[in-house]
Formats: sequence, C-alpha cells, structure tokens
Amino acid sequence: MMNLNRRSFLSLPVASIVVPVAEAMAPHAYAAPVKALTVNFKENVPAKGTFPARWICGSESAMDNTDPPTQVHWYNEHTVVLRQNKCYSYEAPFMMLYFGNERVLMVDQGFNTLATDWPLRAVVDECMTTWAKKHGRKMEDMELLLAFSHLHADHYAAQNEFAGRTNTRIMGLTHEEMVGFWGMTQYPEERVVLDLGGREIWIWGSPGHVMSEFAYYDTYTQILYTGDMFYRGRCYISFWQPWFDSMTRLMKFLDEHPVTHVVGCHVEMGRGGEDYPYGVTWQPDEATWQLSVAELRHAYDVAKTITKPGIYFTGGVYLCNQTRGTTTIDKNPYAY
Repeated sequence: MMNLNRRSFLSLPVASIVVPVAEAMAPHAYAAPVKALTVNFKENVPAKGTFPARWICGSESAMDNTDPPTQVHWYNEHTVVLRQNKCYSYEAPFMMLYFGNERVLMVDQGFNTLATDWPLRAVVDECMTTWAKKHGRKMEDMELLLAFSHLHADHYAAQNEFAGRTNTRIMGLTHEEMVGFWGMTQYPEERVVLDLGGREIWIWGSPGHVMSEFAYYDTYTQILYTGDMFYRGRCYISFWQPWFDSMTRLMKFLDEHPVTHVVGCHVEMGRGGEDYPYGVTWQPDEATWQLSVAELRHAYDVAKTITKPGIYFTGGVYLCNQTRGTTTIDKNPYAY
C-alpha cells in the first residue's frame, strides 16, 4: 500500500486517489498547524447529546415560510445535525457533521445545486469556524470530507456548492468511486475505519434501497446512521434480498456493539404513524427522527415474515417492498 506524506497526498487530484481514506488519513500523516486542544473521543462514551423537540418541517404555505433554509442542531459539542427546510426541498434530508481533531466528515449534502437557492456551504463553514475557534484551530486548516449515504440526488446534489473549496475531498458519483473513497475491496460486507483524529467512524455497505449505499457508525456517540435503507418513513426497498441481507448485518452489529440511536435521512410520518404524502412541504406533527434499537429489531422480525411485494407497517416505519414503481401509500394532495 502506498505511504504518502501530507504534501504528496494533498497534491493528488481526487479522481487519482486510490489509497483508502481510512489509511491515508492516519494521524501521523499530519502536523497540527496551530496549538490546539486535543479532544479525547475515547473516554466517557457514548457521548451524550440532545435532539430538538421539533425539527423545521415546512409550513402550510411554502412561499410564506420564514424558517431558516437549514436547521442547525448541535447534538453535542462535536456533532452537528443539519436538516434542509421542507419549503426548499420536500425531501427535507438530514445531514451529519462529525468533528475530529484533524478533519471533519459530512455525510449527505442535501437536494440543491446552487448556493443562491440554498446556501449549504456557508452553513457548513460557519459550523466549522465555530468548532475551530472553540478548540484553538483555524477552520481553513481542517480537512472536510464530503461523503453520502447513497446515490440519490437529494443526498449529494449540493456537493456542487463545495467545488473549488480548499482542503476538501468529495466522494465520486459512481459505485467504484464510492467504495474506493473508503478503500473497500469486499463490498458490502467489509467494514472500514475512518480516523478523524481520535474519533472513529465505522463504515460498511448497506444495499437494498439502492445497490450503492453505506451505513455509518460513530464510536463517539454510538449513533448508527442507516441512510434511506432504514428510516422513519417509507423504506423503499428496491432489491429485497440485498436489503434483507443488510438488515441481517445490522442485527449482527447490534449483537456485538452498543447503539444509542438509529437515524436515517428523512422523516415522512406523523407521531401517530400516519403517512405524509410524497411531495408535501408541510408536516405539522412529525414523528421523532431518531429510532430505537428495539424498533430496528422489530422491523427485522416483521421482514422475516414478508414473502411478496407490498407495504408493511411495523409501527415505526413502513417497509415498502418493491412497490415504488407500482403502488404506494402516497396520495397526492395537490391533484385536481
């Protein structure tokens, strides 16, 4: 495996990098540019955090919405959750920022391509500046890694805003580039470790919603991020057996590792379990974003009984087995 020093590694164009990010970004490869406060991400885990009582969830009139375009929630001092306002995109995807001592990982980038329409990059830079000042760093000295859960545009389109940003690496938009970004050679079973500088993110394949998808586990908060493969809403399962195999891997992971919360990319349900129609820009009584380990296990038990395409409600999510292109539970409230 290549052993690159800091200068040679950063000088390579993104498309030419073939070494695993998790290996190439080992802590010894970088010298701290300023005197910094080193955060110990190994002690007192799981690190506690909070979720807001209510997320920004659109408004009855999208054109009259006065909420910020992006909701910024500091789960704790080193972990940020962002959510795109539904009035800017009905998908309203969630995004994660994980801060380490040497670099920052952003998982998912939302549904937009122009900063004039939705200024995501400015929000990310502000979060990084806030963290850097508090910990004796300079924002521009911290490397930003832009990755995503899977290849659907509402999770990577806003990467365009980061084009030309210095000290930034962006995951490619093909399956080969995605697995290569993490240095995976045995997708989807292989688990890789990304070291952000004392803070480890574990990553492995989790196909089924689409065939190129990843699960992310943060060892600091012990939050499991499952993308669109499993989330609080309509889990559109395009490929049943790969999805069921991914669920089986999650069950094995739960048996071996502690998980505080399971989170995905969207919320599409009300607190009473009602489905919000696809495409709406207002969800006035949303269910919580976070799911429990028990809800994930129960969904797996339900999945074991499924033998044909259809929609199955587990009490916490809807399992939509191969129904996306035929029948759904969606009703279009804007139809004449």
